[in-house]
Amino acid sequence: MTKAPATLTYASVVSQETVRIALLTAVLNNIDIWAADVLNAYITAPCREKIWTTPGREFGDDCGRKAVIVQALYGLKSSGATFRAHLARCLCKMGYCSCPADPDLWVKEQTDQKGNHYYEYILCYVDDLLVVHQNPKCVMDKIDSCLPLKPDSVGPLDGAKLK
Repeated sequence: MTKAPATLTYASVVSQETVRIALLTAVLNNIDIWAADVLNAYITAPCREKIWTTPGREFGDDCGRKAVIVQALYGLKSSGATFRAHLARCLCKMGYCSCPADPDLWVKEQTDQKGNHYYEYILCYVDDLLVVHQNPKCVMDKIDSCLPLKPDSVGPLDGAKLK
């Protein structure tokens, strides 16, 4: 796995060239491409900063007490990088390796029904995912068990059946 520097405060994204190569590879090899969007991406990740706040009147009895932030929130300096690290842990648990040339391309060797070896890919653009796989629904279901996906966002990439 390619580790991001500890000082990184943003979520890196897959390069345009990597996306083009993955799409071309999928089309040439008749491999399906699915897309998905992670639901409430940043707040799925644990906060890596030590942050506290004082809740206002809208918090009722907790108004004025000290509250520790335990989940990454939109607006925190490190939320993007925290989400990227959380996504990386999930993909590593699924057996994927980050590509050294593009850390937001995740690769896993597979064998098809005929015994041919190929690579399955997951491309990450912050919380938007592309899956290039013989059975992308299976992969999306595994990702969804680790990071909830927006239900309406999961499915074949429009124009993916280019011939």
